Amino acid sequence: MNKLLRIGLTGGIASGKSTVAGFFAEHSVPVIDTDIIARKLVEPNKLALDEIRSTFGNKVFDSQGRLDRRFLRKLVFSDVSRRRDLESILHPKIRAEIAAQSEAAGGPYQIIVVPLLVESPMQKLMDRILVVDCDEDIQLKRLLIRDSEDENQAHRIMAAQSSRKEQLAIADDIIYNNDDLTSTRKQVDNLHSEYLSLASRAT
Repeated sequence: MNKLLRIGLTGGIASGKSTVAGFFAEHSVPVIDTDIIARKLVEPNKLALDEIRSTFGNKVFDSQGRLDRRFLRKLVFSDVSRRRDLESILHPKIRAEIAAQSEAAGGPYQIIVVPLLVESPMQKLMDRILVVDCDEDIQLKRLLIRDSEDENQAHRIMAAQSSRKEQLAIADDIIYNNDDLTSTRKQVDNLHSEYLSLASRAT
């Protein structure tokens, strides 16, 4: 019986991970996105929400009692200890959900999107690591447009994450995603063929 390959897809914020994951999904490859899992974990009436309130207090909630994700992100990206607190709440639950979704999805291989894979023990769950890379000036421009961040906050977010060099150091495969989506799609197509071949040989 062939072994299911788990490909950890990572990269800096605004590098284009979602775009690349979408191209793999067009090949009917199962995509498990830890950002989506994390968002669902903090929906109303979820246990993680109570743990976040207990750890961070009411200041990370808006007047309607909903989690203020933007404020929380600023908080954890400006204080490493606070980020660790949030990770200790979410990461065990995310790992459990990855395992459940992975088992249900099947396929010769799966793409598992983990934005901060360099810093995460989730590396151990992956058979290969695919890094989406782009020039830092392009990354900054995308972040400013996408999230309407001011430039100082955008720089703080980028600085709080692993460096481009650190991300590339753990890569088995790299997709260069500057501005040419045609090139990005071709790189995905080529890797899809490679991963199918690897999966067919894995036992």
